[in-house]
Amino acid sequence: MILLRNNKLSQFIQKGKDVYRTVSYIQGQTPEPKVREYFYYIDHQGMLFLDDAPMKNFTSCFKEKKFLRFFFSQLKVNKTNRYPEFPYISPCGRERNFVRCDDYPIVFTHVLEVDNEYYLAHNHAGELLKRTFEPERVIMLPATGRVYHPAHEKAGSVGLIRSKLAIEFSNQFKFMNGEDQPPTHFTFRGTTYELQNDWYYEAKK
Repeated sequence: MILLRNNKLSQFIQKGKDVYRTVSYIQGQTPEPKVREYFYYIDHQGMLFLDDAPMKNFTSCFKEKKFLRFFFSQLKVNKTNRYPEFPYISPCGRERNFVRCDDYPIVFTHVLEVDNEYYLAHNHAGELLKRTFEPERVIMLPATGRVYHPAHEKAGSVGLIRSKLAIEFSNQFKFMNGEDQPPTHFTFRGTTYELQNDWYYEAKK
């Protein structure tokens, strides 16, 4: 829910299952001389929007790949003590770009093959944003059905695999411990990997 009072945006943001907090800001506000602050949102498909965009869909997301590369290359955990409702920040000089997201900010969208090596592209920047694919470190959580893969440490170490790609991967999972537990094996391009899930639980600590 979004309210506008005296030119200031008041955004109701869910924290946890049922608790909501209110955060107020103005896009481009200057809390101190020569510093501007902007606020962004990343959905579960990895698309980037201004946080206060009334409609969040393909037509309103940011699409310029060089901008996306810079934005996500700068992305890191927000340790500024400002706007904790926005867990991440992408600084640009004296500009602070606060970021919140549906799940995790890094969202892997598809597999790339470059010189016989496999990568996961993320956040809709094509080859400009990619990470080496580690099939043995894919994890699926049965409680949600969501699939994750390691991401850059400064951005929280965990990346979400978008639903379309996750569905493709899920057909290649084996559940040797039962389907109420994460899969134990994953087959990719004809090779079956025993899955290593420890990295995910370490990142969540």
